[in-house]
Amino acid sequence: MLDLDIFLFPFFQKTLFVGFLIGIVAPLIGVFIVLRRLSMIGDALSHVSIAGVALGFIIEVYPLALGIVFALIASFAIEKLRKAYPSYAELSIAIIMSGGIAFASVLFTSGKGFNINVQDYLFGSIVALNTADIWIVFAVTLIVITFVVISYKELFLVTLDEDAASVSGLSTRLYNILITTLTALVISVVIKIVGALLVSALITIPVACSLVVGKSFRHTMWMAIIFSEIAMMGGLIIAGIWNFAPGGTVVLLSIALLMLSFLFSRKKSL
Repeated sequence: MLDLDIFLFPFFQKTLFVGFLIGIVAPLIGVFIVLRRLSMIGDALSHVSIAGVALGFIIEVYPLALGIVFALIASFAIEKLRKAYPSYAELSIAIIMSGGIAFASVLFTSGKGFNINVQDYLFGSIVALNTADIWIVFAVTLIVITFVVISYKELFLVTLDEDAASVSGLSTRLYNILITTLTALVISVVIKIVGALLVSALITIPVACSLVVGKSFRHTMWMAIIFSEIAMMGGLIIAGIWNFAPGGTVVLLSIALLMLSFLFSRKKSL
């Protein structure tokens, strides 16, 4: 018999609310990341963000805030390196991710007693959210949605054809920086509930599902959000009832949806 009392607990209600917001904002920014062939940027920024979180515990500063700062700095560094290596854009991600992992490992070994708390950021936790975290996620969600709505046409052009966007007079450098910056914000606020080790999957897999069934750019974006919400809400509920790791449950459900998408697409084509 399932124990459904967890739905009555305020902490789980907060988790579902934050999960709903993340289910919108992660694929929304993920569409632009995937189509720009920068899918691994999530891993790079999440590892740098964890280094910031670890430093926050050491110097007793709000960890999530320092994680956001580190991720933002890393996002600017990635854009700088992308310009330095125009033919090897993925190299910038590899460099930043290596640096983030190295710095985090040094901080982990020097930390005294904070490593247990960092586990929540590495693997995610449905009980670790506090009021400040919720407000930050809400603020980032509003920022991303507002930016996408206002700059949809520009983002569409920069994402699909950066050269054409530049010729038309758009500041591609500015939009690239803004997209990467918003990605850093999203990743920083997502890691506490999904975990840094799996946050990249939450941004990319729903988009991968939508690319299988999407009929247009806009339709693909909406389908990515729908897939993300199903995986996020379903994964959190399953994790809460059976006491599974939330991040792993959400990602496994996302992969299951991806497999179903391929199956549905194959049957439709027959």
